[in-house]
Amino acid sequence: MKILEAKNITKMFPGVIALDSVDVAFEPGEIHAIIGENGAGKSTLIKCLTGVYEPEEGEVMIGGENAMKNKALFDKVAYVPQEIDLFGYMSVAENLFIPYEKSGVKGTVNQKELEKRAIPILEKFSIPVKPNELVKDISISSQQLLQIARATVHEDYDVLMLDEPTTSLTSRDTKILFNIVEKIKKENKAIIFISHKLEEIFQLADVITVFRNGKKVAYSEIKDVDTNWVIKQMTGRELNQNERFYSTKVSDEVLLEVNNLTGERFTNVSFKLKKGEILGFSGLVGAGRSEVMQAIFGYLPVYKGSVKLDGADWKLGDTNYSVKNGFIYLPEERKKQGILPVLSIRDNISVSVLDNLKSGISISRKKENELAKSVIETYDVKTPGSDKEIQFLSGGNQQKVIIGRAMACKPKLLVFDEPTKGIDVGTKTEIYRFMKKLAEEEGIGIIMISSEMEEIKKCSNRVIAMYEGKIAGEFDEYTEQQSILGAIIGVNS
Repeated sequence: MKILEAKNITKMFPGVIALDSVDVAFEPGEIHAIIGENGAGKSTLIKCLTGVYEPEEGEVMIGGENAMKNKALFDKVAYVPQEIDLFGYMSVAENLFIPYEKSGVKGTVNQKELEKRAIPILEKFSIPVKPNELVKDISISSQQLLQIARATVHEDYDVLMLDEPTTSLTSRDTKILFNIVEKIKKENKAIIFISHKLEEIFQLADVITVFRNGKKVAYSEIKDVDTNWVIKQMTGRELNQNERFYSTKVSDEVLLEVNNLTGERFTNVSFKLKKGEILGFSGLVGAGRSEVMQAIFGYLPVYKGSVKLDGADWKLGDTNYSVKNGFIYLPEERKKQGILPVLSIRDNISVSVLDNLKSGISISRKKENELAKSVIETYDVKTPGSDKEIQFLSGGNQQKVIIGRAMACKPKLLVFDEPTKGIDVGTKTEIYRFMKKLAEEEGIGIIMISSEMEEIKKCSNRVIAMYEGKIAGEFDEYTEQQSILGAIIGVNS
């Protein structure tokens, strides 16, 4: 029996057919992977299946009934978004049970009762937190698991929809999540698993549906296909899985020198970066990689140590100084920290270089338009025009705009923090090629923080592994993956 079904769904936006006559069905007791490049229609499908969007044509059937005529049926679909959607200043228990029934004096919430009910759920999901802790004080990984746990609290759901659920999870927590998903599957729930990580799809899913350009282009049992088949269906072309993206023009000249840097979550960190080099930083979530780079950039405090760029002493604690002197940091959380979502693509590009766009005392719209056009063309941003709000671009196209904006600042040093997080396999390859080109042709020193070992190996000239705030090892491009993995989990290989 099909518990959830999209029948001939078509959804349109001005100038765009986001979904084109899509038919897809989900069975109880089955893990169904949905995959496609950014902009393929996955997000629009999700919003139609959860009642956020109403399609121009077609029906959404839940339990055999038309949910378009009975909106209450959408409550049967438990959706866990990719972005963390919790209340930071409320407790873990309160977040779990929102909306909750009021009890006690004058309709107040019984905190002790909530905390008591939360304990077995936290244990089931192996979330290492206390029910009374504020959500803002627990790790991102724990927040992600908590968000998934919250979706399953209400027992009347029939479908669990997970949108990129492992993005913020450690490998340990990913294993925990997968075990829980398998248990939920045995409870005869339908599970929709949306991910760009092909290895996870092959590990977890029973069946797979592929989207491209708003259309469902393929469906198969996972046991009958391989990675190459999935990539070809997604992109419409073959991708070279063995292509490497490290720089072939590394200078002997040192660009960045860091000596005994100590800060909030790292101790005595020392390393060098050469001009034209791509240096990978590998480690588990919480190892201190991002904190080191944010401290050098001036966003986080430094307790001791020194930094030199191009042989000159570097001023710490001042982000404006960093940008003006050629250091650009591209954050992991691009939607929260990397873009101004309600502004246009043009405005997002020009905001960092307004002084260069002046004509007299005002900003030249002509110069703004020329810069935006150049970025869109150079980085192949898929958009109808630079006036489009950046929030409506796919994650991959947002990242391309961010890279273009960074290059407008004429940087010497670029730090990419999880550069392909939430980005499809085809666009990932484009990002890798941009990084390689910037290193080789512009001589820019690039530091890439990544939790994906395959990405680290494909792109890095050297790899620095961090473990619990310290450098655990340094490896060249020929090092076996196992040695790097050993270092990031604290095992000497």
